[in-house]
Amino acid sequence: MATHIDFQQDPAVQKKRWLILFAVGLFTFMATLDGSIVNIALPTMSKELQVPTNQITWVVSIYLMTICTCLPLFGKIGDSVGKIKIFKLGTFIFVIGSFLCGVPHSLTTLLVGRVIQALGASMTMATNIGIITEVFPFHERGRALGLIGTFVSLGSITGPGIGGVLVANMGWSYIFWINVPVGLLAMVLGKYILPQDFSKSGVAIDWLGFISFASFLLPFFASIFLGQEIGFLQPLILGLLAISVLSFVLFYYREKRVAQPLIDFKLFNNQVLTAGLVTAMLVFAANFFMNVVLPFFLQNAHGYDASFAGLLMMVFPLVMVVTAPVSGYFTDKYGPRVLTIIGLAIMTLAQLSFAFIDLKTPLWWFIVSIGLLGLGNGIFQSPNNTIVMSSVSLDQLGVVGSLNGLFRNIGMVIGIALSTTLLYGSMSHRAGYPVTTYLEDHPNYFIYGMHVVYTGAFILCSLAMLLTIYSFKHNRHAK
Repeated sequence: MATHIDFQQDPAVQKKRWLILFAVGLFTFMATLDGSIVNIALPTMSKELQVPTNQITWVVSIYLMTICTCLPLFGKIGDSVGKIKIFKLGTFIFVIGSFLCGVPHSLTTLLVGRVIQALGASMTMATNIGIITEVFPFHERGRALGLIGTFVSLGSITGPGIGGVLVANMGWSYIFWINVPVGLLAMVLGKYILPQDFSKSGVAIDWLGFISFASFLLPFFASIFLGQEIGFLQPLILGLLAISVLSFVLFYYREKRVAQPLIDFKLFNNQVLTAGLVTAMLVFAANFFMNVVLPFFLQNAHGYDASFAGLLMMVFPLVMVVTAPVSGYFTDKYGPRVLTIIGLAIMTLAQLSFAFIDLKTPLWWFIVSIGLLGLGNGIFQSPNNTIVMSSVSLDQLGVVGSLNGLFRNIGMVIGIALSTTLLYGSMSHRAGYPVTTYLEDHPNYFIYGMHVVYTGAFILCSLAMLLTIYSFKHNRHAK
């Protein structure tokens, strides 16, 4: 039986709403951080575990694949049995997975730990925005969602910097073990701060729909990651894509006919919601272009050490920390439309500035470009989250929150796959033979490839801005 509790009218909840935000945001930061922190440790892990590079990259891939696959399921379960229960369970599972990941046995046990870790992360990602939307009144929602957006983006972009420090000074196990004390702190905060019960729909879960959704998404992602290694026209890759397409067709027709679908495709008739989700996906994909390519340029081409390169990249989150709450305040005061477009415009300009970087580029250009990207993201996140979460009813917050997380994580996967494909493809084109790494004797190959990559990021941000303008123009009642 459905139950709905209005926490915006509960004085006890309202008194500690900002503490609730901190508790939810702390774990949101950790969960998204682990999607990117591993990248910088992959060479060390490959050497210590004695596995080739193409195998160790699955430590990153399997984490994102598991999260994307499970987000709609846990969003629906959160709506059914209570978001707070799923969030708390997710924190516990994530901590267990983090501990297992840091135990250096073999690649197999590490991948198992990453799957467990990702299950917990997906539970928290599927419910965090819905929790905040239920707790905060509309006139404060922009600031609250802006801060959650900050935690998400900070976790995604600070990974290389934090990971570099931990690997250099403590070993790669600590990029996982650092989550254990922080996770325990988040669990204690959750026990004493989070309300015990949230709104529950009590609906049955479409498990067959989830199986068909997983059968669509997992082969699709596997084809992307494997295709980069062996070629996209290989029979294995084409077979995986065929399975993915067939499974999506089955999933779509299943969801159109079941009474309580895992993903209600009617939601996408809401152009405001759809545009907000797709825009977030494009932005996160473009952000990961920088996350993947810039560390190689700073360390290999420019010769900066890992610590200094990580410090330069920390300009992004530092600017976001200042900008996002201010953007949230102005979102509450003036509405989300103009701020969304301003943020996208600044990000587009920043990506264009990266496309002109070469070996002679002065240091201040990096700092300004990275800062502009952080500024644009800080302005964009709050109003876009407000648009998405305020476009649906209370009983749909869980599934829409999970869709928000799903589209962000798909953006990360697209960013990783597309940036490396463009980079190595363009380097190979310039060299006249296959190139899959930085060549010390030919830095111009990498510079050429990097320009192609950031031109692609510029195009993605431009598409996001045009889509948003089109959506606002044709939906003048969007709030």
